[in-house]
Amino acid sequence: MKPVIVVHGGAGRIFKEREEGSRAGVVRAALRGYGILKQGGSALDAVEEAVRSMEDDPHFNAGCGSVLNEKGEVEMDAIIMDGKNLDSGAVSAVKNIANPIKLARLVMEKTKHMLLTDHGAHLFAQAMGIPETPGEKLITERSRERWKKNLEPDSNPQEFQKDLGTVGAVAIDREGNVACATSTGGLSNKLIGRVGDTACIGSGGYADNRSGAASTTGHGESIMKVVLARLILYHMEQGMSPEMAADTALEYMKTRVGGLGGVIVVNNSGEWAARFSTKQMSWATVKDDQLHYGIYAGERDTKPVDEALISESEGF
Repeated sequence: MKPVIVVHGGAGRIFKEREEGSRAGVVRAALRGYGILKQGGSALDAVEEAVRSMEDDPHFNAGCGSVLNEKGEVEMDAIIMDGKNLDSGAVSAVKNIANPIKLARLVMEKTKHMLLTDHGAHLFAQAMGIPETPGEKLITERSRERWKKNLEPDSNPQEFQKDLGTVGAVAIDREGNVACATSTGGLSNKLIGRVGDTACIGSGGYADNRSGAASTTGHGESIMKVVLARLILYHMEQGMSPEMAADTALEYMKTRVGGLGGVIVVNNSGEWAARFSTKQMSWATVKDDQLHYGIYAGERDTKPVDEALISESEGF
């Protein structure tokens, strides 16, 4: 099987001045994940590495760069899933760690559970020796500004939810195993303890070798109502292509609950899709040593991986 990775940096509205950073961030993540696959590494390692790269990038609403809750704190959610045996690990409402995706993977591999939350996740992170990152270190100037704006009496937080960069990755490796990973800081000025779709298996992501893998982004509560990631896999099980399955599921979410979002999908034969019903979604994929990436509907830039790696080392 030829390895494939697809990543997204969130669906919504990407402001002009942030386009270049978002594009460079998803390209970097896809190249890092593909590097692992190319050396015979697992889909699981590839999606974790791709998401970790975007958690460390302040352009995205995950890890460093996460939006703030009503109290001005960062609370993050993440999930990872292995399509081989349907093992999954997730964390929700976690604070003070740089890479929630790493913690989600440890939940999957070192516990009998699938989801740890808040204080329990914090204790588990300590037990696993994950260093604590002071909350301040995860907060960017932009997140703080947005939080303050949303506190103003005449503000409309919904308006500001439109450019949320949840991050995700899906991959298939040489062995034909698929995996997904998704990570987010959630909604700006959300209630303390609010958990969205990301940490919920079947909503924020799903992976099953029998059909494929999906990672989602968009309005979390809408995604949860239709269990979007699993819905896409269901459509593929019925014989739809990844693109058709993604479009059908997104259309259903829009008509049934008025929700907008985006998805990345890979099926078990290596076909992929990156689709969205929002204005934009930053995405990138590598297949057959070709990198493809875009932000706008219909946009698809392509360059050979070798060339992309040179630009990457020179700073894109």
